[in-house]
Amino acid sequence: MTEVIRSAEALREKVAGWKRSGALVGVVPTMGALHDGHLSLARAARSQSDRVIVTIFVNPMQFNNPEDLKKYPRDEAHDLALLEADGVDVLFAPGPDEVYPEGFASKVSVTGVSGPMEGAHRPGHFDGVATVVTKLFGMTQAGRAFFGEKDWQQLQVVRRLVRDLNIPVHVIGCPTKRETDGLAMSSRNVRLSAAERAIAPALHRAMQDAARAIRDGAPVKAALDAAQGAIIRAGFATVEYLDLRDAETLEPLQDLRAPARLLVAAVLGDVRLIDNIAV
Repeated sequence: MTEVIRSAEALREKVAGWKRSGALVGVVPTMGALHDGHLSLARAARSQSDRVIVTIFVNPMQFNNPEDLKKYPRDEAHDLALLEADGVDVLFAPGPDEVYPEGFASKVSVTGVSGPMEGAHRPGHFDGVATVVTKLFGMTQAGRAFFGEKDWQQLQVVRRLVRDLNIPVHVIGCPTKRETDGLAMSSRNVRLSAAERAIAPALHRAMQDAARAIRDGAPVKAALDAAQGAIIRAGFATVEYLDLRDAETLEPLQDLRAPARLLVAAVLGDVRLIDNIAV
């Protein structure tokens, strides 16, 4: 049975008891609307930890668009049933006032890796990520934290803040889970119409084609231009970015150096999809 805890104080007491018995605690931070991508993180945490906490908190600081926050799917009962089936010990589901109590006046900001791509298109987003993740690390006191590689830039932001602030948690990136047609699993996918869902896998196919061309020696710009054209022709409204970046620093690359990452954000209907692959 997965225990639901909503207060940081109650969670600290629970974790303190685990740690007194020598247990290693793993945490999977999420915003809910769980799918098999999230559950794969919980399974990774279970395999590498003695106790597992999954957090669900739809963080208002991460949304620069109020409508996006309003539309974000929420179904805690369904999420809890999935976590219980996977043997998660605790669901930590604090309310906004628990995370950001009256008078809250602090913010964690990570420069550098947070600047391009998502940072440029969603001002303030990564300040919200960094702030809430720092708070969740403090609340859960976990020794290991598991994040999906689908949000590659977010993963690099979290790794940077942990190094910079000497937070005693080991950040583990887990491979992107995909549907059988290649579409990266995302809570936003449920907002796609049937026609849009049929188009969506073209994003991953175009990225694979670009990565293959770059590995075969094609100029980076030509490969990216061809991929962007393919994405638009498939039916996407716009491509916000399609970049080849250093996998760790996220500096732009004009030629292939290892390790490199191809990252994309594109809009289909009114749904914004992101993805990335290693090159």
